Amino acid sequence: MFDLIKAAIPFFIALVLIEAIAYHFDDHEDQPGYDARDTATSLTMGVGNVVMNLGWKLVMIAVLAAVYSVVPFHMPMDQPWPWALLIVAEDLCFYASHRSGHEIRLLWASHVVHHSSQHYNLSTALRQEWFHMYTVVFWVPLALVGFPPYAIVLAQAISLVYQFWIHTEKIRKLPRPVEFLFNTPSHHRVHHGANTGYLDRNYGGILIIWDRMFGTFREENERVVYGLTKNVESFNPIRVVTHEWAMIVSDLKSAPDFRTKLGYLFRKPGWEPNSEPEETAAGEIQAESPEVKTPV
Repeated sequence: MFDLIKAAIPFFIALVLIEAIAYHFDDHEDQPGYDARDTATSLTMGVGNVVMNLGWKLVMIAVLAAVYSVVPFHMPMDQPWPWALLIVAEDLCFYASHRSGHEIRLLWASHVVHHSSQHYNLSTALRQEWFHMYTVVFWVPLALVGFPPYAIVLAQAISLVYQFWIHTEKIRKLPRPVEFLFNTPSHHRVHHGANTGYLDRNYGGILIIWDRMFGTFREENERVVYGLTKNVESFNPIRVVTHEWAMIVSDLKSAPDFRTKLGYLFRKPGWEPNSEPEETAAGEIQAESPEVKTPV
């Protein structure tokens, strides 16, 4: 089966180089640009993600195929409308997965990798998590309604390729209709911001309409501070991958009872037994987290 992500890798690297050269000749003090150590970490994380995906994709396809084989209706993928419907439906699945990755600490421990850079450039898009096998559950509904596994995996790849170009400060605001419907560099900068008002916003992949519909949208209206509310302060890829897991283990060891242990695992990052109630806005709760941040 054609692997769109692998085919796109040379273009990713070429565009990273072009953007880095552009920063070299057109430096702006208000834009972090590139740092050699940070970029090396991001590229290493990207390579690790590709390696881990070798096994993860097989598992995902097997799960989707098992579900697809027992459903009574199969989408006619030889027509254009199912593909259009799939792209939109897959983006909704991505929104659910991405939002869960921010709101459930056990999932955040994996996703935090993508938010660990204090720089925002095209290399940041390649700083991908390594342990995201759990996400298959969010795409099972697509197989349940009759989309074949190969089509689902391709739709995921299209979404990831799309999201590469939005990791830049070189593109500011786009025309209003584009900003209203689609995820753009402006919207995604918000998602990568550690600013209190930007935390846990703009989860969309290709489309921004889900954030508008479900109350998680935030316009870019102040300078974005990139990274986590408490940064890792390390360029060691292993440290970047494991730092939140280590903190979870530490919290579990100190937890006085089983209920508290469950809270440390499944409630929002930054949750404490004596913290504010769950109803509090996500950004306000996560602002207390040692690892939480907001701009994929």
